[in-house]
Amino acid sequence: MNTLSFKTKSANDAYVKRDWYVIDATNQTVGRMSARIAAILRGKNKPYYTPHTDCGDNIIVINAEKVVFTGNKMNDKEYLTYSGYPGGQKGEIAKDLLKRRPEVVIERAVKGMLPKNRLGRAMYKKLFVYAGAEHPHAAQQPKSLTF
Repeated sequence: MNTLSFKTKSANDAYVKRDWYVIDATNQTVGRMSARIAAILRGKNKPYYTPHTDCGDNIIVINAEKVVFTGNKMNDKEYLTYSGYPGGQKGEIAKDLLKRRPEVVIERAVKGMLPKNRLGRAMYKKLFVYAGAEHPHAAQQPKSLTF
């Protein structure tokens, strides 16, 4: 029996093939969609997934303003920012943030589901979120991805 055939191959940057996907966020639940996006950004949908390597694909999210929240989260969920100064904490409910900057809702949800290290920051850079239906990445020929 040849034991050399049982060696585990570990993916590296030269081995990884990155695709481009476009996701339409119309009537998608924020948390469920973000969890699937985070898994694709990490590369967990690939057979050669390696935890210490960025194996993920590039994701384009369009129609970010049309996402939905379940329950009363639209009025109850609060996004906090803190400047570092005394009294510098500001809060904004999801409804107002979705009206003002709809991309940030999806970006913050996905970022919270990625690793908190330099690898997670590299994965986060492959996410592109747009409020409307247009995106400037047509040259990459993204494939449509539905959930």
